[in-house]
Amino acid sequence: MKKAKNGDNVKVHYHGKLTDGSTFDSSKGREPLEFTVGAGMMIKGFDKGVLDMEVGEVKTINIPAHEAYGEKDETAIINFPKSNVPDDMKLEPGMQLQLRDQNGHPINVVVESIGDDFIVLDANHPLAGKELIFEIEMVEIN
Repeated sequence: MKKAKNGDNVKVHYHGKLTDGSTFDSSKGREPLEFTVGAGMMIKGFDKGVLDMEVGEVKTINIPAHEAYGEKDETAIINFPKSNVPDDMKLEPGMQLQLRDQNGHPINVVVESIGDDFIVLDANHPLAGKELIFEIEMVEIN
């Protein structure tokens, strides 16, 4: 049987969970995820996890934060002046927004808290700082 190696194009079904058991993503009901192993298309731990898998094999892998979306970066926590928010915009903690940097590139943020003068925004990836658990089924290796 052929085993997945770097450079192979593969298709996998997956179920991603957090350590508390909650699901954050799944390919259930969709086409399998297709990517090239080792090409940097996936988080490092997922790439490593599919190495040596055979078609039909199912396995569960635990990916530490540093091999997933990284640790939370405290410099990505932004104190945004409340005076820069339109008066008719109703913000709530947990709300997702999109800002633009100096070059016009989008930055996704989450409203962490709302103070009198500032809104605390978090520009970290929502899964930063979290260990991820994936159940992976190898569907195809090309």
